[in-house]
Amino acid sequence: MTDKTDKRLLAALQENAHLTAHELGEILNLSASQAGRRRQKLEAEGVIRGYTARLDPRLLDLTVQGFVQVHLGIHGPEHSASFARLIANRAEIVSAWTMTGDADYLLRVYCEDLPALNRLIHEVLLPHKAVARVHSQIVMDQLKRDGPLPV
Repeated sequence: MTDKTDKRLLAALQENAHLTAHELGEILNLSASQAGRRRQKLEAEGVIRGYTARLDPRLLDLTVQGFVQVHLGIHGPEHSASFARLIANRAEIVSAWTMTGDADYLLRVYCEDLPALNRLIHEVLLPHKAVARVHSQIVMDQLKRDGPLPV
């Protein structure tokens, strides 16, 4: 269970994961050692899964962001596992969800350009034996960045 202080610590780290124990202590009105121990506890419990850098896709020539809905024609554990292995090995697929509703999966992709997105759909996704169809949507603008979790 997290208390109010842990939640404040988590909120601060979501804004700046580089905060030192001393800086966290100042924010939380704790000593650096107390703040450091709280962070370590949250890491050990798996509440904090890791630390990553947030990159600007445009500066990396990833000019097309899209969402791809995947509809399976064949269902079953072996097909789901096979599809999961396929998408796990594709760097341009940055996240994937199983969904309720019409589509079975929703993929978030970043590609260099439209031909790269076309290749991903027609040469990777559609040839999979369980995939019946895909529906892609290209992001025109992202109004809100992937934000911190509401803690």
